[in-house]
Amino acid sequence: MRVAIIGGGPGGLYAAALLKRLDPAREITVWERNAPDETFGFGVVLSDETLGGIEHADPMVYEALQRDFVRWDDIDIVHRGVRHRSGGHGFAALGRHRLLAILQERCRSLGVELRFSTEAPDLGRLAADHDLVVAADGVHSTTRESHADVFRPHVTTHHCRYIWLAADFAFDAFRFEIAETEHGVMQLHGYPYAADASTVIVEMREEVWRAAGYDELPPQESVERCAKVFAEALRGRPLRSGNSVWTTFRTVVNDRWSHGNAVLLGDAAHTAHFSIGSGTKLAVEDALALAACLREQPDVPGALAAYEEERKPVVASTQRAARASLEWFENLRLYLRQPPRQFAFNLLTRSRRVTHDNLRLRDARFTEAVEREFGCPPGTPPMFTPFRLRGLTLRNRVVVSPMDMYSATDGVPGDFHLVHLGARALGGAGLVMTEMVCVSEQGRITPGCAGLYTGRQAEAWRRVTDFVHRRAPGTAIGVQLGHSGRKGSTRLMWEGMDEPLPSGNWPLVAASALPYRPGGQIPRELTRAQLTDIREQFAAAAWRAARAGFDLLELHCAHGYLLSGFLSPLTNRRTDAYGGSLERRLRFPLEVFDAVRAVWPAERPMTVRISATDWAEGGTSTEDTVEIARAFAAHGADAIDVSTGQVVAEERPEFGRSYQTPFADRIRHEVRAPVIAVGAISSWDDVNSLILAGRTDLCALARPHLYDPHWTLHAAAEQGYEGPGVTWPAPYRAGSRPPRTGRTDAPRPRLTLGG
Repeated sequence: MRVAIIGGGPGGLYAAALLKRLDPAREITVWERNAPDETFGFGVVLSDETLGGIEHADPMVYEALQRDFVRWDDIDIVHRGVRHRSGGHGFAALGRHRLLAILQERCRSLGVELRFSTEAPDLGRLAADHDLVVAADGVHSTTRESHADVFRPHVTTHHCRYIWLAADFAFDAFRFEIAETEHGVMQLHGYPYAADASTVIVEMREEVWRAAGYDELPPQESVERCAKVFAEALRGRPLRSGNSVWTTFRTVVNDRWSHGNAVLLGDAAHTAHFSIGSGTKLAVEDALALAACLREQPDVPGALAAYEEERKPVVASTQRAARASLEWFENLRLYLRQPPRQFAFNLLTRSRRVTHDNLRLRDARFTEAVEREFGCPPGTPPMFTPFRLRGLTLRNRVVVSPMDMYSATDGVPGDFHLVHLGARALGGAGLVMTEMVCVSEQGRITPGCAGLYTGRQAEAWRRVTDFVHRRAPGTAIGVQLGHSGRKGSTRLMWEGMDEPLPSGNWPLVAASALPYRPGGQIPRELTRAQLTDIREQFAAAAWRAARAGFDLLELHCAHGYLLSGFLSPLTNRRTDAYGGSLERRLRFPLEVFDAVRAVWPAERPMTVRISATDWAEGGTSTEDTVEIARAFAAHGADAIDVSTGQVVAEERPEFGRSYQTPFADRIRHEVRAPVIAVGAISSWDDVNSLILAGRTDLCALARPHLYDPHWTLHAAAEQGYEGPGVTWPAPYRAGSRPPRTGRTDAPRPRLTLGG
């Protein structure tokens, strides 16, 4: 096999060494445009997981790395003159020049041909002359860009400028330091990579960078100014830049990683923000996976397909974490008012890779100090602290999210709703929400939707609320009121979600005459008179909800239903006073809110659910979302329930764990209003982490409560919590300890001999 490798960075060199070591007969050539000692950056951080893979694959490289590694456990966060240290994290780093030298030496010893200061031939020629071409030519990959029609790259440029620098002394911890300057917020990321040297990255938003004049300063003067800004962290010492320049991070994602016998590796295939230290790590792991797949598969096409299938999900997960970390630093100004210790916890858990429970294992003393400052009584997880909304105090921070059940008859909730909501109320959540309850027959989504437009429906709901208050004392029950708008007159979810009824359809109304799906029923644009009628329908339903005994009312302004349709520019094309600018698009939803608030008891809270983004071009912007939330808060909303999407059928959501939380986080800090976070929050550890970091006040979970109606009770049992934040119903107390399971451990070998 003849192998051509484009790019002599860590990924390309390590791939060359592994491929040659696995089969010495392979002819392997590496082309690198730069000189052997020319590189970008200073220090490289590798995780224990990556090092373990290197150790198993090539002990000689591992041993050489071990001799040069600097190791440390602590992270320091300096915020407004206060330093907090968290330990137990475990880092290993070495100089990038040294890493390259080790890998170059290993390649030469194995017989790999290294061609430095030499541009690689074009991909077509290499692919014709070789059995395999590995493109490891970095974030600005010529290979990728010259065949963009095949790899289909998506490159996102972000909002911060940063520069790689170095200091001639070693930090004794990974250091994050925040500087609040007259021009804006700047941050330092620093870590040691040798006994006498540290990497220092200075980062700030583009507008801060320009306001501070860095865009016009000569390179050396720019570096000197950075040293002055962070003089205390640097102990008054200078910084050096090498060949570094200010740059903007770019996230690279490719639809495909291979083309014929050519394959992308490392930054050519993907990038992940430096704040989670993953670039070199991912490249090395790519090389390990590629080498293994070539060994395991019968031919190159099979190996490249297996490599892509194995690595893509892993990289996607890392990129989600890196994106969360990147955006946290982009929005750093939002968190400056947090107490220093909570700020530190927020920073440590920003990527969601480190969680409350994980941090407790690493540094229990630090985590307990954050909990005390937050107000957690001893032994109380954050999720079991109370929260007050107007006259209602929730005993814990868990909400059973609204979930449409499509099981009502003529809008009347029946035994199913009693059992469904009653079971979840018995399950320990602080607040249980109904599904979207429709304010009129025409406002239903499906024939199975529940309503509050008749007295009979209100009586049926009273049966549910009475059960919750009587049999699950301490649990509040809330109702979500809404109108389907253009998404109505469809089949039950399990019969065809969003598909029109085969018969018996009713006419639809909406902000504008736009169907939800191509070929779907076209709604009629609401007239002024109809808007008044619908506003009164909401008020009448709210009055019935109060008489039915609900503790909280949520106005549904999300997911493309009627009120959401007014808010989004993609669904509101009106030319009257209810369309156009955001102020006008807000007008009708606010009128409805005011009408509902006027009849809803003053001591009972009201929340509003919004879609913070449409996940579609030209839709609701982040700035719009903040203003929407601010408007509802100004009108008396006690909390904003922050969801996303489902507004237009052509949406492209960026799914992932807790993927909607950043929107709630931003609203909480910019609007200063309580928020409810939703969206793929699935573990009690996530709930504790989000609440303690100050990213949300309440967490709403849907599918976990379908899987386990007693999710909150079990979360308490698994954490060993027995306080007032959750109470086992008397008949269930015998089940408050996890049942014993059968033996799963095997007897240990009587004798083990070394190989």
